Amino acid sequence: MKNKRIVSGMRPTGKLHLGHYHGVLSNWLQLQQEFECFFFAADWHSLTTEYANTEGIRDNIRDMVLDWLAFGIDPEKSTVFIQSRVPQHAELNLVLSMITPVSWLERNPTYKEMQENLTTKDLSTFGFLGYPVLMAADIIVYKSARVPVGQDQIPHLELTREIARRFNYLYGEVFPEPAALLTETPKVVGLDGRKMSKSYGNAIFLSDTAEETRKKVMSMVTDAQRPLRKDPGEPDRCVAFTLHSLYVSEEKRTEIVSACRSAQIGCVDCKKILAQCMIDTLAPFRSRREELSQQPQYIDEVLAKGAVKAAEEASKTMEEVRAALKV
Repeated sequence: MKNKRIVSGMRPTGKLHLGHYHGVLSNWLQLQQEFECFFFAADWHSLTTEYANTEGIRDNIRDMVLDWLAFGIDPEKSTVFIQSRVPQHAELNLVLSMITPVSWLERNPTYKEMQENLTTKDLSTFGFLGYPVLMAADIIVYKSARVPVGQDQIPHLELTREIARRFNYLYGEVFPEPAALLTETPKVVGLDGRKMSKSYGNAIFLSDTAEETRKKVMSMVTDAQRPLRKDPGEPDRCVAFTLHSLYVSEEKRTEIVSACRSAQIGCVDCKKILAQCMIDTLAPFRSRREELSQQPQYIDEVLAKGAVKAAEEASKTMEEVRAALKV
């Protein structure tokens, strides 16, 4: 099954929103039907930017895993665990850090981009510079053959491949070079038209209630060039309409487009349709989430069993690593 193994993780930096679901979780749900999957809460990765404020990480992990399970990640099919509960990640990270040239890390485009954008945080740390090494350890400690990524993440995966290649060159073949498994990642816009993000304050969270969801949808930006109800609208200019393709049937969307362009339907009515379709679609997941939230011991059991299984697999790899290093 090693050639059918997938590894992927999420940083527990806050509540998950619709962007996480359509961009990551929906792909995970499909992958677990075909591959042997290892999904982990990347708490050590959270420390690369949140090292000065760690008090929320533990709660964020539970909320995030709760969303995973409620939305369909099956512990019987996938191994679900917390990164820091599997110390082999840190051990391999240390080994790989010894052989990774600093120049490889400094050319990482995300390194420069985040330093420019997150000006309120001091990111001039060893851990932040070296986070791609930890990412490589996360992946190759399970000898994952493929990694689900979007097109924009391919450069990051290429660095993982280079690190694995360098280890194999120095010490002998231990690691397969993981290939990209390109996944479709639809752009999910937020309430203001920008990419949905917790930091922008424009997100609809998976844990929101039906009423919270409705209120947020009704606040969404629409067609800025349609100031009056009697004016014809253009769905292609409407921010709210971009979400219709995810939640409203094709037949209903066709009706809305025609009615909007002929001013037979107003923006308020259009958003009411979107809100209700979204609420109806998410209802079974949110019901399951509420049910699971009453079973904290179940989440603990899932994470504990997942850590044991992950550590067993990671230990096998580290035995090979130590043998190759002759230490």
